[in-house]
Amino acid sequence: MIGLIFRFGMEIIEVRIDRTNCLFRTGQTNFVTIDNLRLDKSGVIKEFPDLEDRDDWRIEAVKRFKDKLKELNTEDERVKYIIEDLKKYGYVLMYKQKQGHRVEKVKE
Repeated sequence: MIGLIFRFGMEIIEVRIDRTNCLFRTGQTNFVTIDNLRLDKSGVIKEFPDLEDRDDWRIEAVKRFKDKLKELNTEDERVKYIIEDLKKYGYVLMYKQKQGHRVEKVKE
């Protein structure tokens, strides 16, 4: 299991990757899957322009995200993908924790 902590403006977002599972948490809430995340339509359309006029844009975006994670073979590959993907939208990686070891501060 690998944990990541991002800063997005004043908000702190925690991401936990455990094999093919990817969970998200903001603040004191419980971890949720991408199915339960609020997705910004403009952000989704930046990534997938073909979804702009579709009524099921959210469902398709979630499906594509899950398919992409399944394509990646290791947790480290999934972590790299998540970091690069969130970085495009202004998320800043602050900390990383691997297999329950100490949290490491990430240098920018």
